Amino acid sequence: MKKYLFIITVGFSLFCNSQNTGEDETGAWYMYFGTNKISDKFSIHSEAQFRFYDFGDSFNQMLLRTGLNYHINENAILTGGYAYIDTDPTFENNAPLVNTVLEHRLFEQFILKNKVWELLFEHRYRLEQRFIRNRDLQDSFTEHRARYRLQMTLPLTDTFFLNFYDEVFINLQGDIFGQNRLFLAGGVHLTSNSSVQIGYLKNHFNNANFDRFQLAIFYNPDLSGLFKSQ
Repeated sequence: MKKYLFIITVGFSLFCNSQNTGEDETGAWYMYFGTNKISDKFSIHSEAQFRFYDFGDSFNQMLLRTGLNYHINENAILTGGYAYIDTDPTFENNAPLVNTVLEHRLFEQFILKNKVWELLFEHRYRLEQRFIRNRDLQDSFTEHRARYRLQMTLPLTDTFFLNFYDEVFINLQGDIFGQNRLFLAGGVHLTSNSSVQIGYLKNHFNNANFDRFQLAIFYNPDLSGLFKSQ
């Protein structure tokens, strides 16, 4: 019952502020991703994302995620991990009752890679267990969902590349469709283990569409030397 009261309250607030939900703004996601090798078979995933309703103001979400990767081979990776997410789901700063949502998330994923001509394909399958608490309503509940992302990368030169993906979110309770993310970016390899991508994301929900600019930094240092016995 509390879960449904929370959903109704959020929906009512967004309806009352339908002109100011941030849907008409071009928001921004600033992100860091790292795959830090610690042995021949294992690496650590590190990630930080800061999301805004516009380019530098109106905070929306902070996401911190980490995990342990097991590299079955160069084209197959298993991962288990944890994420901490702090969210303001309302664009207006004075929106009542629903301005702070805290989530602890466990996830399991499997990545498969393959190459067709010059196109590099990546299939990511992810399951998530989401433990959500609304700080203002002092309410908490658990949700489960599945995600599938198809990503394609096209090298243009040894330095420049294009990146595209589409990701669908499937709820494992309630309405089956959660959201869909369509993304296109251009990227630059700065060094052999670092790159930068600048792109555009169309984030589609059942009742809303958001346009987001993305700036992502990838840094993948080899840390295996730190774990070898002296």
